[in-house]
Amino acid sequence: MSKELWMSVDRYLEGALLRPDPVLETALRANAEASLPAIDVAPNQGKLLHLLAQMLGARSILEIGTLGAYSTIWLARALPAGGKLVTLEANPKHAEVARANVARAGLTHVVDVLVGAALDTLPALVGQRFDFVFIDADKPNYAAYLEWTLRLTRPGSAIVVDNAVRQGGIVDAASDDPLVRGTRAVFDAIAREPRLDATAIQTVGSKGHDGFILARVVALA
Repeated sequence: MSKELWMSVDRYLEGALLRPDPVLETALRANAEASLPAIDVAPNQGKLLHLLAQMLGARSILEIGTLGAYSTIWLARALPAGGKLVTLEANPKHAEVARANVARAGLTHVVDVLVGAALDTLPALVGQRFDFVFIDADKPNYAAYLEWTLRLTRPGSAIVVDNAVRQGGIVDAASDDPLVRGTRAVFDAIAREPRLDATAIQTVGSKGHDGFILARVVALA
């Protein structure tokens, strides 16, 4: 098995099941032209997030890690009329690109982009409750983001944590890679958290070998 084959399969899946989307394609081009890192979710992964949020009936979504708002647009489109998405981005340049992409998508009235380190902007959200949370930001802070997420959700809310396999690196308990250590820390935090019921899936595709955690909030503190 090779990444070339995984990419070919992803292209087939996208061609078979996803319609061409000029808005999302333009967002990816704008991200590339602005020299943002090419770490957006794949199109079929974006559609998965969209469907999960729709099936949950989410009316409020929190995204930690905006980048250029590609996943933001997927998620915001899943909201019903009157729904709201808050997305947190540490890099002002990325946030500027994201806001332009959101505006082109006609979603400015739905999406709030908060700029600053997430651990600094999350306290401003206290008192709000989100139905769906997507965590896709700096891995060393994943466990801290999870703890904040539990303060901002309700029983029945869903949490998706991206990049949870690290090309298989998570199996190495002795790893000194801060990305692996941060990801393992969030697994440990979920494992000891009675408020969550969770699983994780490894994936292969155009983004290589990785995966995600899917958790459901089952109780408040």
